[in-house]
Amino acid sequence: QVQLVESGGGLVQPGESLRLSCAASGTVSTIYSMGWYRQGPGKPRELVAIITSSGLTNYADSMKGRFTISRDNAKNTVYLQMNRLKPEDTAVYYCSAHTSRDYWGQGTQVTVSS
Repeated sequence: QVQLVESGGGLVQPGESLRLSCAASGTVSTIYSMGWYRQGPGKPRELVAIITSSGLTNYADSMKGRFTISRDNAKNTVYLQMNRLKPEDTAVYYCSAHTSRDYWGQGTQVTVSS
């Protein structure tokens, strides 16, 4: 079992930055990749970025250049640095850990509004 706890969401103005954190606990040695996903109002959940245990990353096209995913293996924590935020980035952001099954965090709200 893997437990995930996200933090770092909030209300920001367009153009500002936020950093989300996702701390994993439990059988973390079974995790081969972790990712951030988001679900905006009335929209399906979509991939934001993913990072493998070896540090390889992949991003959704609309997030490339603005968002950066990283991980601290010593802390079993994955981060999502979000820069130049736009109103359309408003969503609940979820962390996921991928093992033989997928684990999900509870989500953290990010609201971008002036």
